[in-house]
Amino acid sequence: MENKSDIIAAIDIGTTKIVAIAGRKTEADRFEVVGFGTTASKGIRRGVVLNIDETVNSIRIALNKILNDSGLRLNEVFVGIAGQHVKTQRNRCSLKIDSANPGITREHVEELKDLMLQTVADPGEEILDIIPQSYIVDNETGIKNPIDMTGKVLQGNFHIIMGQMAMVNNIKKCATISGLRVKSLILEPLASAASVLTKHEKESGVAMIDIGGGTTDLAIYRNNQIIHTAVIPIGGNTITNDIKNSLSIMEKQAEELKIQYGSAIAEKKQENTIISLEGLKGREEKEFSLFMLNSIIEARMEEILHAVMFQIESAGIKDKLSGGIVVTGGGSLLTNLKQLAAYITGNDIRIALPTEYIEGPYSDIINKPQFSTAVGLIMTGDAYNNLEIEKSIYDNLNKNSNAEEIHEEAESGHKENKKDNQQNTKLLEKLKSRMAKLFDEEEN
Repeated sequence: MENKSDIIAAIDIGTTKIVAIAGRKTEADRFEVVGFGTTASKGIRRGVVLNIDETVNSIRIALNKILNDSGLRLNEVFVGIAGQHVKTQRNRCSLKIDSANPGITREHVEELKDLMLQTVADPGEEILDIIPQSYIVDNETGIKNPIDMTGKVLQGNFHIIMGQMAMVNNIKKCATISGLRVKSLILEPLASAASVLTKHEKESGVAMIDIGGGTTDLAIYRNNQIIHTAVIPIGGNTITNDIKNSLSIMEKQAEELKIQYGSAIAEKKQENTIISLEGLKGREEKEFSLFMLNSIIEARMEEILHAVMFQIESAGIKDKLSGGIVVTGGGSLLTNLKQLAAYITGNDIRIALPTEYIEGPYSDIINKPQFSTAVGLIMTGDAYNNLEIEKSIYDNLNKNSNAEEIHEEAESGHKENKKDNQQNTKLLEKLKSRMAKLFDEEEN
């Protein structure tokens, strides 16, 4: 079965797993997942491609699972990007409005974005995305949609995402070699946030923590605006490696111990619980207490949470998180993590799944915190598509007559022109009716 135009596809290239996902938006504003494939990731560490051949092979395995299960062949995809090489900053620019035509148009808004593209980046960096936060018309602040307002000066506040060109190009190259066309790169913390945060949380002030295998991603929202993102280079694999080195065991054993017995809080009573591991050939079995195992885990989890708090404090929002902290990702499955996070951060903690937004035959498989990013990628991809459609409609209308000319031609009696102009009028009405919603989607 060929890929259909209403299907949104995405690839989550993570440290521990590659996820390929495809879905379509339903009338209920949910997403029916129609294709899903995942496999262990090879060639990736902390969001950075270290081996292109291994990464490409992993992507192809995930794509083939979708093809074999659903007959769906993915061609055009959104790709998640994260890693230490990605950084963000906030910036503002301004634009003078022609006094002869003081009405603010979409062109003015797009021109502000173009000005942001001139933001000075460090050598080897490129701008990946520019996210509008709010606008200022003359002295009126906090405006979400300035179009059709009248003013002399338009200013925009933007959240700018940058990445190392070499790292970004490697990710694109892996997708291209796998037979995919990259429609856009999406910052993974924003994707995860889209799938697990509510509008109320974003309005009240909330921090989203996605604990992955190689990194821990952070996204902070307030007043429905993204105000800070960060990537902390520690994740679940770091904990596994700590266990492996501290107990002198194999990595596979360390991962199994973490999953089966691990807890984010070590308790004294656990000293009486002894765990035995079969030794390697010719060696005695290893014994250690559950308390020792969880002390290793707790120490690393505390480090991750303190790093998160440093970022929250740096954003100046420590006492403004009325929506608390939402934790997702595979690392959120760790026993007692909620209690430890509440103790260290002093905030209400919610462990989140992408439950609210997905349906279809794969929903039971995908409704896990480790797939929050993948679900968020198709959700964010849908918002991106809507923006592109609206811009295309607007550009198309600008190439034709204005509304007054369309009306005059409609009255002229030329049937062919009348039909075309009626279509243009409908497009114009659709654009006007969706413009406010469009900017709400940009903010959310």
